[in-house]
Amino acid sequence: MEAYKRIFVIVLDSLGIGAMPDSEKFGDKGVDTFGHILERMGTLDIPNLKKLGMLNLHLAGNMKAEENPIGRYMRLGEASNGKDTMTGHWEMMGIKTEKPFRTFTDTGFPPELIAELEKRCGKRVIGNKSASGTVIIEELGEEEINTGAMIVYTSADSVLQICGNEETFDLANLYRCCEIAREITMKDEWRVGRVIARPYVGKKKGEFKRTSNRHDYALKPTGLTALNALKDGGLDVIGVGKINDIFCGEGITKTYHSDSSVHGMEQTIEICREDFHGLCFVNLVDFDALWGHRRNVEGYGQEIEKFDKNLGVLLGELRDDDLLILTADHGNDPTYSGTDHTREYVPFISYSKKMGSGGALENRDTFAVIGASVAENFGVDMPEGTIGESVLDELV
Repeated sequence: MEAYKRIFVIVLDSLGIGAMPDSEKFGDKGVDTFGHILERMGTLDIPNLKKLGMLNLHLAGNMKAEENPIGRYMRLGEASNGKDTMTGHWEMMGIKTEKPFRTFTDTGFPPELIAELEKRCGKRVIGNKSASGTVIIEELGEEEINTGAMIVYTSADSVLQICGNEETFDLANLYRCCEIAREITMKDEWRVGRVIARPYVGKKKGEFKRTSNRHDYALKPTGLTALNALKDGGLDVIGVGKINDIFCGEGITKTYHSDSSVHGMEQTIEICREDFHGLCFVNLVDFDALWGHRRNVEGYGQEIEKFDKNLGVLLGELRDDDLLILTADHGNDPTYSGTDHTREYVPFISYSKKMGSGGALENRDTFAVIGASVAENFGVDMPEGTIGESVLDELV
């Protein structure tokens, strides 16, 4: 017998709540994304997160905990060896990653990788640094067109991106080079989560525009996940935002592309107003992409406030047999040095109108309790080799 007909899992991308015991091994001493934002800003206008118990779970700044929180909450540690988006999301659905994905944000890609890419693609590489895609095209687009070179760049995530002018590079050739890059970056020391083709048009600065012919060469999850089990069981698995890309489409029955985190919440609210049976899995990336990596405390705080407003709307739309789970996939402390993610605990905040009362749950040492709980609710078995134990009996 299902406790819930629909479950919404919303990932506030990078909203960590304090350093894990092993954080120093990842270069992250004393990090605390949510706590340090509160300390810097003093207060945040987050009445809905507050009443769910976020401040009971993690208190800082000038704010006070909720006297009678309506949500049930706990802190989750990460069992996997990593602190990136794919590792965190895959673990939520049952996969423990032992070999972390590589990022090259501060150094660019190593000379050996670039040399092999140039040799096999037959093109000289320019760029090779962390950059905004639109900015690097403005900077190097004319050189690429005039010399036949190839713009390669990365970001704060585990990604290798190649720009190509559709008129002078040719889409088929761009895709070929990206396929070569994907093969090269399967090596452990160069293993990135995604290779992305970034085609554009235009002949000179000020005219360049990226096109819709982008293509992602993502790694598939290293095993079956709770999403596969749900889909195979005939249930709806709706992905909003980056979810479909993160899982390379595995286990997804319907996907929605989001233009922003606000848009993602608006889509989730609309989905909540429709009938479905299963899981709605949402990633809200702007916390991470726009503010965490750019070390913008105020922007991050304001993004949390924007989320809270739409959270209030969603809470009003939830049905009696709905379960809401809020969580994160890693940290990205905007007060910390560098631009990388940070190794942190993440929140688990749950709410349903069925819950008689809120309060603290016992902390767990893996994100995988989420997938295991969803699977148990819908009566499907987690795939062999997955991790995580259900906490469903504590959520009803």
